[in-house]
Amino acid sequence: MIEAKGIYKYFNDRAVLKDINFSFEEGKNNLIIGQSGSGKTVLMKCLVGLLKPEEGEVLYSNRKFSNTSENQQKELRKEIGMIFQGAALFDSLNVEENVMFPLDMFTNMSKEEKLDRANFCLKRVDIINKNKLFPSEISGGMKKRVAIARAIAMNPKYLFCDEPNSGLDPLTAVVIDNLISEITHEYGITTIINTHDMNSVLEIGDRVAFIHRGELWWSGSKDDVLSTDNKELHDFVYASELTKKLL
Repeated sequence: MIEAKGIYKYFNDRAVLKDINFSFEEGKNNLIIGQSGSGKTVLMKCLVGLLKPEEGEVLYSNRKFSNTSENQQKELRKEIGMIFQGAALFDSLNVEENVMFPLDMFTNMSKEEKLDRANFCLKRVDIINKNKLFPSEISGGMKKRVAIARAIAMNPKYLFCDEPNSGLDPLTAVVIDNLISEITHEYGITTIINTHDMNSVLEIGDRVAFIHRGELWWSGSKDDVLSTDNKELHDFVYASELTKKLL
């Protein structure tokens, strides 16, 4: 579990996050949604330690993260996997080298052990016999699956996904959603997904936090989203004419 307790974040004396209190549960897909500029990306950066909140604290399984030493944060980061928007693979490394990268950085495993782990993770995301290909030689959907394999290479307890469906066609987006959800439940990971994709919310949103103007405006499950009487969330969910017709 990851807990945000009384998080405030300011930029140039402007409060971007205001008193955020939320528990991201273990073994669940915890989705953060909201309009562009609402503060959801800033919240994720505070949770993962890329930004330091001016007030409040972040706890990882009751361990302080936001207000602790650099060495303690470094140890905690070994338990964190990250799927970046656009996959963020290294162009100069092939598929297996990309997956082994965190193992090279943070473990003393032998080359054979790292290769075995990389192959296990690649098989888990249904990539076989593609080890020697480079990012420029694979599709966007495959890049996302390689990014997932890299993110789980260290067997993380916590997984952060920043707009994992960005740039994908609808069918591939569903595949990526389901893969992340399966891995979350299979390994009991605390997964936090930053998204604006309502399909992701309705498909895999075990818990949903709606951020509006820097505040936690609403929270619930995917089953609650469509029936909410929260005006701002309703306007966000039914923003397009297509959504209104379909839902």
